[in-house]
Amino acid sequence: MTKINYTNVAIYNHEKQNFIANQHMVVDTDTGKIVEVGNGSSTNQVVDEVSDMHGRYVMPGIMNAHTHITSIPTYWWNDGKEQRHSDSREFNTMFAVRNMADAIDHGITYIRNVGAAFDIDIEVKKMQEKGWIRGPKVMTSGKAFSITGGHGSGGGYEVDGVDEVRKGVRQAMKNGVDNIKMMVTGGVLKNGETPDDIQFTPEEARTAVVEAHHKGKTAAAHAQGNAGVKEAVAAGFDTVEHAFDIDDETIAMMKEHGTVVVPTMNAMYAIYKYGKDTVPDWARKKVIVNIKKHFASITKAVQSGIPIAMGTDAGTPYNGFRNESAYEMELYVEKAGMTPAQAIDSATINCARAMHVDDEYGQIVAGNYADFISMAENPINDISVIQHDKDVYQNGTRVHKQAVLTATERQSAPSKVSAAI
Repeated sequence: MTKINYTNVAIYNHEKQNFIANQHMVVDTDTGKIVEVGNGSSTNQVVDEVSDMHGRYVMPGIMNAHTHITSIPTYWWNDGKEQRHSDSREFNTMFAVRNMADAIDHGITYIRNVGAAFDIDIEVKKMQEKGWIRGPKVMTSGKAFSITGGHGSGGGYEVDGVDEVRKGVRQAMKNGVDNIKMMVTGGVLKNGETPDDIQFTPEEARTAVVEAHHKGKTAAAHAQGNAGVKEAVAAGFDTVEHAFDIDDETIAMMKEHGTVVVPTMNAMYAIYKYGKDTVPDWARKKVIVNIKKHFASITKAVQSGIPIAMGTDAGTPYNGFRNESAYEMELYVEKAGMTPAQAIDSATINCARAMHVDDEYGQIVAGNYADFISMAENPINDISVIQHDKDVYQNGTRVHKQAVLTATERQSAPSKVSAAI
């Protein structure tokens, strides 16, 4: 057992909505948990090591509630020379392992994967827990549920009718998933459908939720158009993914049901910004039609106090597993009217609550796992600094060390969000 007292650190406090300077944090690397957090540097704990953090800013590790680790985001940067979705289990696994490593190196310490070919995320989770691969901790969904020929049907469960939904969800839980993902509406990256296309009936959607909740699992709904979002909320899904179109009635329903929204704003913005001549025209046209409405809806949700859990839809075009999570947080500030503290909450405590793991994750407090990131700059002053290189700790052990950047390298860091939308 090794106990380390990290001293002279500014720790993010959710209740204060700010970083509190001159704090200390005692971590037990055997359990991987935080033992103590307090003012100054002194502790009553018997520690083996003292580490001076020199005033660095520490916040919980980034949590991303919407990823697809078997997808291949590099496809879009290589002129289509790689397959986007390989039919091979081996290729999907290889990209999952690579995406996991990219994520942890960029401060993402916990993901909720909401659709993986071949149920690969279930096995990846086991490998990560055993220490066989590097990466964030994983909340699994296995293969997502779609209607026959519906959104995401290529790599998911195709089910039609209440009985097939019930059987499929029970089988997924038997396979070991933590969460059930259902494609309630159509979407952008499948031709022949739209975000307003409702694909599951209310009875089918409700059946999936009932079965998941009966076994203590969470349920997430891909729902984009307004009617589909309402159906998902009424069915009782814990989270609604994307939510392109939210009106006042939807807001009232969400408040009644305690629904959390996972915006995935960069999934739309990246296609809008980079996808011309590479992403199919039919997909980009749907983005152009919906992006302003989407951003306005997320702004409405923020203003109305609907909980927002950060998710990127990592694996979609130009939207990978590196700094896109931190960039998503910047979009929330620049495009949805969040304060920097609210954006930090969206990627920490709000995600932890949405994933039902807030008893051990999402805050720097005693009893929680010591998954955190350490930065030289204060993201309350500028949310974009989370995109800079940073030290990353998992279970109290540093798993990525910040590189020393030259002034030129720092200037080439991701630029500010365009004001085009």
